[in-house]
Amino acid sequence: MTDLIVSEDGPVLSLTLNRPRALNAFSAEMVEGLTANFRDAQKRNDVRVIVVSGAGKSFSAGGDVKTMGEASSAQVYDHVGKLNECILAMQELEKPVIAAVHGFAAGAGFNLAMACDLIVAAQDSQFVLSFTQVGLISDGGGSYFLPRIIGSHLAKEWFFLAEPIPATRAHELGLVNRLVPADDLEEETMRLARRLANGPAKAYGMMKRIIDSSLNSTLNEVLQAERIAQTMMVATEDHLEGVQAFREKRAPKFHGR
Repeated sequence: MTDLIVSEDGPVLSLTLNRPRALNAFSAEMVEGLTANFRDAQKRNDVRVIVVSGAGKSFSAGGDVKTMGEASSAQVYDHVGKLNECILAMQELEKPVIAAVHGFAAGAGFNLAMACDLIVAAQDSQFVLSFTQVGLISDGGGSYFLPRIIGSHLAKEWFFLAEPIPATRAHELGLVNRLVPADDLEEETMRLARRLANGPAKAYGMMKRIIDSSLNSTLNEVLQAERIAQTMMVATEDHLEGVQAFREKRAPKFHGR
């Protein structure tokens, strides 16, 4: 698969967007490849963390401007549907997904990064919601994710004006989890990924599910979800190992069971 590079480093699955000459603008092959790998990772016990990054100068420019205006309404409907499947596959994946952002994360590329669970960004990177520059609206879930992170008024400003947002500003607002020098982006992202890979996988998956669903749930619904999940967690091997390690004053060795 040329538009998506898939590699593994132990329990870390890396998915690299690979259209550098087009600033990793989305292609059908790329989007379908991401979806397939997210769904496959859900089934694999040996994959504990997924990292999404971009080859070349930028994370992703999102939609390919060079082909815009050529597709029919039916083709656009089909393309956005496949992008939706990709975003939903990420949300349904009960494992941490980390975006490593450098250069630009623009349009749907920005939204792809937001759909990840964590974002590590280079200090000189920028985010821009460029849809209105070509007379379009957001797709890929941006209208869902961004208001929940920075609030609706600021989200509307970003969508309406389509101005580049420095990674430092995105970090201040809680959109970016970690800000690192550009030269250290890959190393710091992998360090975080390996740390998560050594953690309690089932607990991470359950926490991700509850946090994501809480955005559309009442307090009572979240409390009940936590109650059921905690009842399940106390029966896991990782919980027993964590308690034993605490008592023995050593680092726990979790196995995702």
